Amino acid sequence: MALQIQLEPHDSLLAQAFIARWRSPIAQLPPLTEAVSLLASPIGSCKVLPTPEAAVRAAIRDMLRSRDFKPTGRAKPASEYLARASGEGGLRTINPAVDACNAVSLHSGIPISVVDCDKFEAPLRIRLGVSGESYVFNPTGQVIELAGLLCLVDTQGPCANAIKDAQRTKTSDSTRSSLSILWSSRALAAQTTAALELYRSLLRDVAEIEPVALG
Repeated sequence: MALQIQLEPHDSLLAQAFIARWRSPIAQLPPLTEAVSLLASPIGSCKVLPTPEAAVRAAIRDMLRSRDFKPTGRAKPASEYLARASGEGGLRTINPAVDACNAVSLHSGIPISVVDCDKFEAPLRIRLGVSGESYVFNPTGQVIELAGLLCLVDTQGPCANAIKDAQRTKTSDSTRSSLSILWSSRALAAQTTAALELYRSLLRDVAEIEPVALG
């Protein structure tokens, strides 16, 4: 049975998701040559994705904006951080799961989460964070406040979103399966479909792809 993610009603969210079952722990896999090449390439050079224009950035920010959350400053979408880092000299490789995620996000303009399937506890849902919710997002203990921000939530609470994923569910060298979520907008349906197809193609030689039911 496919993993199910319950979606809280939302005016503009277009979420896509899949599970990658890696053929070995990701630290033992060879680098994903195409993903690594995309990470080193300027935005707009990917032949299978339209260049993410300003309208893409605006649509993603509009999708994330709520009464309690403004996707600006340090809270801007992860795809914008990637674009800035790329313009400042390129993006370093991390592991095949993160490299593929970052390559697709960079060239599509769509923020993407990737989390270790062994580190979350179903059932899962996507909902707005509530006042007082937060989580640590890096090894140094930095915290992101989640009020009004769309988040993936498991039995322990929020664990991923379009800004920064939780440290507790991030991939590691031993990851054998990962869940990817594209946090897109209904205004970007064609861009989202193209991004999802590219993402799956980058993994075709190293992972089995399983569908995720959203709804």
